[in-house]
Amino acid sequence: MDYRPLGNTDIRVSALCLGTMTWGEQNTRKEAHAQLDYALDQGINFLDTAEMYPVPARAETQGATESIIGDWLKKRRCRDRVIIASKVAGPGRDWLTHFRGGNNRLDRSNIESAVEESLRRLQTDYIDYYQLHWPDRKTNFFGKLGYPWPEQDDSIPLEETLEVLADLVAAGKVRQVGVSNETPWGAMRYLCLAESKNLPRIQAIQNPYNLLNRSFEVGLAEISHREKLGLLAYSPLGFGVLSGKYLDDRRPAGARLTLYPDYSRYSGPQARAATRAYVELAREHGLDPAQMALAFVTSRPFVTSNIIGATSLEQLRSNIASQELELSAELLHAVEQIHRRYTNPAP
Repeated sequence: MDYRPLGNTDIRVSALCLGTMTWGEQNTRKEAHAQLDYALDQGINFLDTAEMYPVPARAETQGATESIIGDWLKKRRCRDRVIIASKVAGPGRDWLTHFRGGNNRLDRSNIESAVEESLRRLQTDYIDYYQLHWPDRKTNFFGKLGYPWPEQDDSIPLEETLEVLADLVAAGKVRQVGVSNETPWGAMRYLCLAESKNLPRIQAIQNPYNLLNRSFEVGLAEISHREKLGLLAYSPLGFGVLSGKYLDDRRPAGARLTLYPDYSRYSGPQARAATRAYVELAREHGLDPAQMALAFVTSRPFVTSNIIGATSLEQLRSNIASQELELSAELLHAVEQIHRRYTNPAP
């Protein structure tokens, strides 16, 4: 397993990170613990979770994922062997009504409450890497095209949010901080505030990145390079679409898009056409389409860690095996040709 520095810190995380958002919904506690055991044995030391998980977000299951991880940590006594990343939810008045009275903002009371609850569920004294799950302000994320140009800005100031995180770091409850679903402006503002106000520096950015959505390469990649703000790439398979299992309108039993058809971000006509092209390319080269897609993400110079997820041990084994795959120059050239035909069909 390859290990890479988390930003400017001395923390080194595995190039593959174990995503956990299905645990407590599509996966049982027993299945999740089996995944954790296998991933740790394979050299994965990085776990990504969130107070909101599992997905889809429901009051009945909220926090179950962190609780499952906490039980595993207690049983295995391996807290010192893993780097745990978690997240505080941003505003969601219309769909996260079960969070802190439906008024979850990135302010002091909400962030401090979220951290305490996550620490309790995880059964740990500290979180290695704590992220803002999405911005407090109205802007582009979760696939939104076009800046919304809000007439009024009632968002929590970024400086205020960062000051709360600074206090959590000083208290030893959080080691490092970062952002998720963030824009180039947001990333640079956090970096500038950290430098000018002597506040914690964000060390990475967790955004979507896959063969169907390479929008990170425009704007954020340069920031990643020049500021050492690596990408923690989520949805590297586009909800599993890039495995090819949904082509020709197939809906495998128990699969995410079979269970939750409203998750259509990677299922539009252009995305389906691009997916077919990538799947055919992989098969022409004798490769598993999912492993090719994962290997592409892991190999990008701005990626710190590729967040893989699975609902079965078989899937997890295959996904972890992608780290051994080295893509040829010929195949990478073909990938770029497809990308030119279908440029970011699912941003």
